[in-house]
Parts: sequence; structure tokens; C-alpha cells
Amino acid sequence: MAKTSPVRHASRSLIWLGALVVVLAAALTSGVLWGSATIAPKLGLDLQGGTEVILTPALEGNQQITSDELNQAVSIIRQRVNASGVSEATVSTQGNSNIVVDVPGRLDDATKQRIEASSKMELRPVLLAQTPPTTSFTGDDGKETPYPTPAPTLQSTPTAKPTDGSDLNWVTPALQAKFNAFDCSSLADAATNVAPADEPLVTCESDSSAKYLLGPVEVEGSDITNATAGMETSQQGVSTGQWVVNLTFNSRGAKAFDAVSQRLNAFYVAAQSSGQQDPRSQFAFVLDGKVLSAPQMQGIITGDTSTISGNFTQQSAQSLADQLKFGALPVSFKVQSSNTISATLGSAQLLSGVIAGAIGLLLVFVYTLFQYRTLGFVTIFSLVIAAALTYLTIALLSWQMGYRLSLAGVAGLIVAIGFTADSFIVYFERIRDELREGRGLESAVEAGWKRARRTIYAAKSTNMLSAIVLYIFAVGDVQGFAFTLGLTTILDVIIVVLFTHPIMQLFARTEFFASGHKLSGLDPTALGAVYRGAGQFRPSAAVGAAKLASSSREAAKRQTIAERKAAELAAAGTRRDGKDD
Repeated sequence: MAKTSPVRHASRSLIWLGALVVVLAAALTSGVLWGSATIAPKLGLDLQGGTEVILTPALEGNQQITSDELNQAVSIIRQRVNASGVSEATVSTQGNSNIVVDVPGRLDDATKQRIEASSKMELRPVLLAQTPPTTSFTGDDGKETPYPTPAPTLQSTPTAKPTDGSDLNWVTPALQAKFNAFDCSSLADAATNVAPADEPLVTCESDSSAKYLLGPVEVEGSDITNATAGMETSQQGVSTGQWVVNLTFNSRGAKAFDAVSQRLNAFYVAAQSSGQQDPRSQFAFVLDGKVLSAPQMQGIITGDTSTISGNFTQQSAQSLADQLKFGALPVSFKVQSSNTISATLGSAQLLSGVIAGAIGLLLVFVYTLFQYRTLGFVTIFSLVIAAALTYLTIALLSWQMGYRLSLAGVAGLIVAIGFTADSFIVYFERIRDELREGRGLESAVEAGWKRARRTIYAAKSTNMLSAIVLYIFAVGDVQGFAFTLGLTTILDVIIVVLFTHPIMQLFARTEFFASGHKLSGLDPTALGAVYRGAGQFRPSAAVGAAKLASSSREAAKRQTIAERKAAELAAAGTRRDGKDD
């Protein structure tokens, strides 16, 4: 005999649910066998332990960092850490100047460099360049002699006022002597190598491959709004196979970079005509007192976009793009301390959370079995499947996205138990209401689902909206709570649609439930009466007067507004008929 439409619908839904579980389990298994996935989800700092890095500002003289600058620095460093794929990391302030970065698990080198390279980004024109860098000269006798330390009596003030950042009047005898004697290896031990924005800077490439004398800052790193790595394309749109870094500036940076590019391109054109090289055609990107890149300005840059080209690999281009994008801090910072945090307290808290969750599940199981008898097992099985889907999803997110489960996330999972149980209770009570109206069980299941799903969807939409808003505007552990709350809300809807309702469709066709067995949870005696609508009830002979009265009051409470009004009108009409008689 062909299956009825509800049975076919239920079978398809259960097959889809089974396929979803199999796909998630297979993906996780393949990740464990052939990838870097683990069976257990990654844990956050509060549960697993990790590394705490304290940054302190590198200030000059009586300079003070403002609260706005500190908050801006926290925001940028948080972006840096998140860009490395680390989840559940916490970036906060300590006192009026320090920044604390808490990273769960082992701190890898890439993330450490992102955190420690937390200086102010500057874009300066090149005045002098030396490749490879030296600190000595060859005298008339043919011997190499080290450049002496610049004498304090050397002239340090320009004889003529420089007209722009590329004016060689900046190069005073004292500055030339400092450039000659500067040793690039000294940058490895220096916490910072800074100079005022309106003064030149002597520094080197980050790999010590070149030495530079740079002019004043002409474009601030904060004017870079975005930086991405990509393949260079020709004017015909064909890829050249060379990696470049694409920059986007704000309006102020675009205007300043446009003016600089015109000046530097003029130096490049003149050098090409004479067959010589002029370092003043280069523009240096400086981070942490070191030159990240100093490309030549081969053309005038207009608009708010620009491209840095060089001997980049994919890795070096991406690294430079990240440094340019997340390096524009308002002030420079240096690492004050770096400590390992124990997870002893977190382990105890996790155990307490697991115990709390187990107690919550047990109480839900006891309540549903007491209230709904065998029907309560539908709730229990639904919660078990929801737990399995949640576990598989979190484990996969830990592998693919670096998600880490924190104590706040565990709290979100525990809260979700009650939200999930609410959906089943709403559905079961709607079925009971339909049975009171005199429907058969199969009809009551379908009609009850139509009424219940509107309520369930409305409640879940509210939960999801709350989770989204909380995730967007919160940080740290609170985001972990919002994430698990939103995830379990989505899975709750999936379970109700693909398991709970289909199972009830199948159960409605069994004799055990359709006959209203005492242990089914749908016993007519337990329900008390069959509700007929418009405030009328059909009593059961097996029900006593007290039970009948109680059930009548309960059914009256469950009437819709329209039904109550109809009952009131009917009662008023009866009273008028009595008076007329």
C-alpha cells in the first residue's frame, strides 16, 4: 500500500536529518585522519590556558597616551589577532596605558609577530639609500676604516629650509654622519627606532638588506583603509604572475599620496633619462622603525588606490598587506611581559559547567516523562540528536575556522537546553489542544504543527536576533556566548522540523498513540475532556466531576481570542432568549 503524504514527508525529513549527521561525522573523521582536526573541540583561554602578552606604549619625554588612542590601539590589535585565525582571544586595557592580549593555546610565531609589531605605521620619502649597507669606508691607503660616531659639533640644522620631504637640504652634516655610521644590526636589539614625524629618520630594511635616510612623514599609516595581496595584471587584464600589494587610502591619504607620487615620479623619469638611479624616486613604508618596503614610484598615482610591486612571494605579499592593514596604531608599543597562563581554574569551571548541564538535562528528562509519559521520549531523543549535531558542528568549526569553546560558550549551550525543550512543549500542547477539539490524532498532529510552528519560529527569530546583536557589539567571552546561542537556535529549528514533527507524524499512525494509551501522554482521561470549540465541551463518562471542571477551566484558558468572543456572544444570546421568554 502506498504511503500517505504525511508519512512520505516524515520519511524524507528523517532521511535528510540522517544525511546531515553522516556528512558532518564524515567531514570530522576525514579531518582527524588526514587533516589537523581533533575529536574534541578546541578550548578557549579560560578552559585550556594560553599566553598573556602585556604591551606598554613607547613614548618620548612627557608624551602621554590618551584614552581615545588607547581604545583605537585595542581595536587594531584585536583585528590583527583575529586576522591570524585565533578565536576567543581577549584584548583589553590595563590601567591608563597598557594593553593586555590573552591568546588561548600555544602562541605561534605569526600571531606573536602580529602582536609585537604594534608600532605606528609611517610613509616616508627616501633621501639616501645604500645597498648593501656598510658602516665603513675605504681610505686613500686602500684600507677599510669605520665611520666614527657623529661629533656633537657637526651642523644639525639645514642651511636652507626644505621645501618638501624629498629636499636634500634635510641632509645636514650631522645627519650624513649618522647615516654613514648607522649599523643595521642595532635594530635587532632596539625596542623602537623612532623619530618625530616632521624630522628625517635613519633606518634599514627589516632584513637589513638596505640602509636608508628617510624624509619626514608625508602620509600616515592610519590613512590606509585597506591592503590586500594579489596577482599583478596588465592593462589588457592578463596576469603577469607577479605578486603585488594593493592599497586603498581615505580621502586625506589619497590626496597626499597623489602629490607625493607626482614628485617621486619626476625623479624616476629624470633618472631614467640620465641612465642613473635616484633613491628619491622611492617611497618607504615604515613599521616599528624598520622599512617594510621601499618601492620606486614608476608613474603618477591618482584616486584612492595604489599598488606596491617588488620581488614578492605570495607569503611575503600577504604578510606585508597584513602589516599595512593592521599596523596603523596611533602610538608605538613594546612588549612589557609575556607569560603562560595555567588552565587549572578553567578546568574546574568546565567540570562545574558539565555537571550543571547534566543536571539540567536530567531535570528536563524527568519533567517531560512525568508530564508527557512516553511522548517525553521524543523530547529526550530530540535533545540527544541536537547535542550530537552541536558537538559535530563545534568540532568542525574548531578545525576549519579556529573557533574555541570558552566557559561563556558552555553557558550558551546550557541555556539552549531550556530553549530547545520549550519548542517541544509548545508543539505537544498544541496537539493536545487539537485533541480536545475532537480531532483524530493524525489530524491533531498536522493542525497542531501549523499552530505551533508560528510560535516556534517567532521565538527562535527573537533568540537569533538577540544572539546576532550581542555578537556584533560584544567582545571576548560574551561573543562566545552569543555564538553558541545562535548556533543552537539554528540547530533547534532543524531538529524540530526534521525530527520532532516527522516522528510525531509516524507515531500518530501507531495503535499505541492513536488509541490514547494511558502511558502515551495522550490519554483522554488525562486530558479530561474533548474541547469542541466556542466554549463548548464534550465530557467523557470516565471522568469525574472534579476532573471535568478542572479540564474545562484549562481548555477555556487555551481558547483563542476569537473563540472567547464567540463564546461570550453565544452566552449573551442565551441570556437574551431567556429574558424574552
